[in-house]
Amino acid sequence: MAPAKSLTYYLSEYPSIVSFRWSHAQTWGSTWSFLFSSIAVYLASALALHAAASLLSRHRRPVPLGPLPALHSLSMALLSATIFAGILLSAAAEIRDTRWLWGRSRSRTTPFEWLLCFPLGTRPSGRVFFWSYIYYLSRFLHALRTFVTIFRYRRLSFFKLFNHSILIFMSFLWLEFSQSFQVLAILFTTLVYSVVYGYRFWTAIGLPAACFPFVVSCQLALLTCNLVCHVGVLFLHCIKGGCNGIGAWLLNSVLNGAILFLFLNFYVRMHLRKRKSSSSSSARGGDDHHPLLKSKIF
Repeated sequence: MAPAKSLTYYLSEYPSIVSFRWSHAQTWGSTWSFLFSSIAVYLASALALHAAASLLSRHRRPVPLGPLPALHSLSMALLSATIFAGILLSAAAEIRDTRWLWGRSRSRTTPFEWLLCFPLGTRPSGRVFFWSYIYYLSRFLHALRTFVTIFRYRRLSFFKLFNHSILIFMSFLWLEFSQSFQVLAILFTTLVYSVVYGYRFWTAIGLPAACFPFVVSCQLALLTCNLVCHVGVLFLHCIKGGCNGIGAWLLNSVLNGAILFLFLNFYVRMHLRKRKSSSSSSARGGDDHHPLLKSKIF
């Protein structure tokens, strides 16, 4: 089997991927009780660790973590790249296998419209929902970044706790309600995450950093893409008679709006602070090394 065909098979045609089904009885982590209890444990652990670290060390000296931050960045980069490739190949396979059905429906659907707007009655099963499930599980690995930040900078921002909790919650909603737009959202997010965490691994092992705010630029690009796609979902929902999981999408939109507001508020404050401060931060490789920036979206 050729390498390309082998990769396609294991990422989109493997039997456990094709036959995946989101089920409360069979899928690990698929219940509402697990969702809320895991978020509660994350919040309690982060707050308790931050309080303990503040009491034990008043000088805010970083705790030496050795290669752990670099390994976390590397694992997130590789996992994000795998999810990106998997859902991209899976979406292509789903479009190939079901587009004949779209042509027989009253409102003809193009592949791009399907990526934005699932038909009403879509069930959380098959290839793309398998990778959506893997993405949901990866949010817990992503949340471990909080504890790295606490150990290294003695900082814990409300936004970081809010953002990680909401990402876990939203990825659960995608599966629970077969929400529209999730394929593109996962593609954009995992692409950006693979680049950002690859860059963080690059700098963690001592290689030179970018001479511009690389992480902030990626954050803005991701938020802009999400905003444009949300407008597209609303447009298709109005002209095509409905998109699946629109209730969950509305809640998702409100939460994304809150994240966007908090990020823009931070970005404006960072820009104003940069005007007042000296140019010493740029000599260290840009704003990506500022501890406040490290505690934000990624």
